[in-house]
Amino acid sequence: MSDDTVLELCATLFSSFPRKDQRQRGEQYLRGLLTTEGRKTARNIAAHLGAPATEQTLHHFIADSTWNWQPLRAALAAHLERKTAVHAWVVRRMSIPKTGEHSVGVDRGFVPHLRQTFRGQQAFGVWLASREMSAPVDWRLVLPDQWVHDRRLRDRAGVPEEAGAERPEECAVAVALEAARRWGPRRPVLIDLRDGGVSAAVTLLSAAGVPFLLRISGTQRLSGADRAMPGFRGGPLPAQRILQLVKGVRRPVPWQDTAAGPAPSTSLAALVPVALPDSSGATPELSLLGEWTDPSRPPSALWLTGMTRQGPGPLLRLTKLTRRVDADFARVGEETGLRDYVGRSFRGWHRHMTLASAAHAAVMLSGGGSGGGSGDEYDGDYERGRPAELASA
Repeated sequence: MSDDTVLELCATLFSSFPRKDQRQRGEQYLRGLLTTEGRKTARNIAAHLGAPATEQTLHHFIADSTWNWQPLRAALAAHLERKTAVHAWVVRRMSIPKTGEHSVGVDRGFVPHLRQTFRGQQAFGVWLASREMSAPVDWRLVLPDQWVHDRRLRDRAGVPEEAGAERPEECAVAVALEAARRWGPRRPVLIDLRDGGVSAAVTLLSAAGVPFLLRISGTQRLSGADRAMPGFRGGPLPAQRILQLVKGVRRPVPWQDTAAGPAPSTSLAALVPVALPDSSGATPELSLLGEWTDPSRPPSALWLTGMTRQGPGPLLRLTKLTRRVDADFARVGEETGLRDYVGRSFRGWHRHMTLASAAHAAVMLSGGGSGGGSGDEYDGDYERGRPAELASA
C-alpha cells in the first residue's frame, strides 16, 4: 500500500472537515480499514491501532457525528476521474447478512437474485469502472416498508423523513439518478434489471439524459422497431425470442477480461432496434444487445440500451465492466470493510460505507487491481451470501 496514495486521498476527502480532530479521526478510521485484520469495526480498529480507549471516539465519529458524507463521495468520484480513465458507472447490488433485526433496513424474505430466503440488508452501490480498476463512490440502502412506516423503527435508526420505501429495482435506478444529479461527467450506467422494473428505468434514465445499458431477462417482452429485421413478424415478443430470430446477423466481438488476465475472449453479438410494448407518446430509441458465448445455445446475456449510435462491439465491451466490478469487490471490497458495519443507524451506515469505499479506492490506486483469479466465478450473474457466522447482530 502506497502511503503517498493514502495521504493524497485523505487530503482530498477530509479538506471539507472544519475541525482538525475530525480530519484526524477520518484518517485514523481510513487507515484502520486498510490495515486491521478481520472485521472492520470500531472496536477492532482501535485494538489494532493499540489504542482501545479510542473505540468510543471512533464509534461516535461514524455513528453520531454531524459530518455530511455527500461531499466526501463527490470528492472521491472526482479524484478517481482524475486518476483513471472511467468508462462507465456500474450499479451493483450488495447483500449484507445479519443475524439480528436491529440494523437499519434489515428484512427477511425470498430474494430472487440470491434464489433463497435471506435475512439482512440490501444495498446498491455506484462503481466507477475502467478496464484497469473499479471502486464504489455512492450508496443507497433498500428500505423495506416497516423501516419507513413503523415510527419506532424509523426513529431508532434515524431514518430521514424524506426516505421512502423502495423495491430493489427502484433503489438501483434511484442511486444512479442521484449520482447523475450530484456530480459528473455522466458515464454510461450499467444496471442489472433481470428481476423487473425495465420500463420505469428506461423512462427515468432517458428523461434525465443518462446513457444506459440495462441487463434484462430473456422473458422481457419487446416490440421490433424495424420491420425488415430478418425473421421478424411482429411483436411484442420475449427478448430472447427476438434474438433467436435474428441470430443470422450475429458478428464475432473480441473482448478482454482485464480482471482475469491478458487472454482475449470472443463472443457473438447482435444489435437490433426495439421498443417497449407498453410505451405511449414520445419514446426513446432503443436497441437490444444479445451476446452468445456458445453459438449453439440461447443468448448468454441480453441488454437494453438507449445508446443506439454505438455498435455491438463497443457496447458488449462496456458490459464486461460488470466482471471488473465483481472481481474487485470480491478481492478488495470484502477486505476493506464494505460489509462490516455493525451499528444500527442510517447515518452511521452511510458514513462507514463512504470511508470503506475510500479504502477500497486506495488499494486499487496503489495497484491492487492487477492480477486476480480466473474471472469465471465473477461473471456478474448472482451474488452468493456470506456464511451466517460472518453476519453481524
